[in-house]
Amino acid sequence: MDYDNFIKLVRARHSCRSYKTDEVPDELISKCIEASRVSPSACNKQPWRFIIVKDKELRQKICSEGVLPGVPMPWMKDAPVLVAICALTDLTVHKFASFLSKVDYRQIDIGIAGEHFVLAAQSLGLGSCWIGWFKEKKVKKILNIPWNVKVLSLFTLGYPSEIREQPKKLTLEKIYFREKWQ
Repeated sequence: MDYDNFIKLVRARHSCRSYKTDEVPDELISKCIEASRVSPSACNKQPWRFIIVKDKELRQKICSEGVLPGVPMPWMKDAPVLVAICALTDLTVHKFASFLSKVDYRQIDIGIAGEHFVLAAQSLGLGSCWIGWFKEKKVKKILNIPWNVKVLSLFTLGYPSEIREQPKKLTLEKIYFREKWQ
């Protein structure tokens, strides 16, 4: 893939908030997971784990009980797939290195793997939306996630029912500096 096609893909990816009810084939989800699987991670520890939720009752339970109040997300209920992206918390390298550097490497690793997932989804004609507004303890209980695994994010996945324009982004001149902060 050349840069022009890559940047076209990146620019096309947006937070999808309107889904068709069509089922997403497992083979497409597997391709998204494969894109995540090959992501880089601190010391190659690969702390990510994905839970793919297609069962309607489980999705509805997450939407009704696992989401924080105050921010309505009606589109979440329409998405045919919910994905919980989790991190193993018992990896010594992440604990020790994070303690010394004050950087949570798991969050970086999960962010990279998650972005690989949603970019792969975009390339396959699927829409996605990251969700950080949820009750982790409730989601863990609903999905039977063990105590030593942290749910860092949820995202919706499905075929978009409408294509939205990318929201305005800051110009390059506003987001980077040369040599020092200016």
